[in-house]
Amino acid sequence: MTATDDTLAGYAAVHGRPPAFEGSDHRAYSAGVFSDDDPAPDGTYGASLLFVRWSDRQEPDGHLESDYLARAADPREAEAALGRLTLEEVKQQLDLLIARRDAAGATA
Repeated sequence: MTATDDTLAGYAAVHGRPPAFEGSDHRAYSAGVFSDDDPAPDGTYGASLLFVRWSDRQEPDGHLESDYLARAADPREAEAALGRLTLEEVKQQLDLLIARRDAAGATA
């Protein structure tokens, strides 16, 4: 089966880099996935989206992290679940995080 670039993991597989988005704040972000190093008390590992914000000089100058969007018995399974998100779903998460940040009055 050939990978397509319409999911988070598929995009990385096809293009060899994380996808990038313009956030609702008109800033550039790249998207990735991270998971817990240790399991929660219930034995599951949580996985979240991580968005790195880029400056005009193409240097990282901030980031946003989602809540846990997937849990699994293995961290790779939790990360794989997020890798199946469509790029549209990832962009929706980014814009939600930007709105939350702006509502809280934070800049990072």
